[in-house]
Amino acid sequence: MIRVLLVDDDALVRSGLRMMLAGAPQIDVVGETDDGRGVLAAVDSHHPDVVLMDIRMPLLDGIEATRLLRAQPSPPEVIVLTTFDADELVLRALRAGAAGFLLKDTPPPEIVRAIEHVHAGEGTLSPAVTRRLIALVADDGGRRETARTRLETLSAREREVADLVGLGCSNADIGSRLHMSVATVKAHVSRLLVKLEVENRVQVALLVQDAS
Repeated sequence: MIRVLLVDDDALVRSGLRMMLAGAPQIDVVGETDDGRGVLAAVDSHHPDVVLMDIRMPLLDGIEATRLLRAQPSPPEVIVLTTFDADELVLRALRAGAAGFLLKDTPPPEIVRAIEHVHAGEGTLSPAVTRRLIALVADDGGRRETARTRLETLSAREREVADLVGLGCSNADIGSRLHMSVATVKAHVSRLLVKLEVENRVQVALLVQDAS
């Protein structure tokens, strides 16, 4: 079972998500809270594997809540929820450590798949989402040079894997393109996280986009 915590200031949204996820036998909604301030306590109480986190909340928004949560020992993965698919706040949330984002009107089967992917260690960035994120990344010369310097620490094969992660490819897609097993791809991704000093594959993708 994948244990999920809902964080949203709209009770109707939480109710809708809970009802929708109740139809997925592999997912258990273990708790909910209506503001970012309650996230740490809720995580301590319910021990979720994945947190569905609204970005826009009145007292403590989802970005700061994600940053606080990801700073804790062995934190759950975070998927941020938004009503906007081209929102600068989404990019900030991903930089804060979220493993991906979903639109609130995403079809239920896709939400379930996103939770499963994040729980399995893969982000929720599809190629289409990645293209939108590229448009959000500011042309910051300093950030670009920093990203390029960090990527130069990678081997040629690691850079190939990183570039495909940046395109939103899954481990299976990367393995198919580079003629590697999924297990080998996972090993490369794990090394990328260590060498690039990032938390998840979404941040690898952002680093690749910064460097482009």
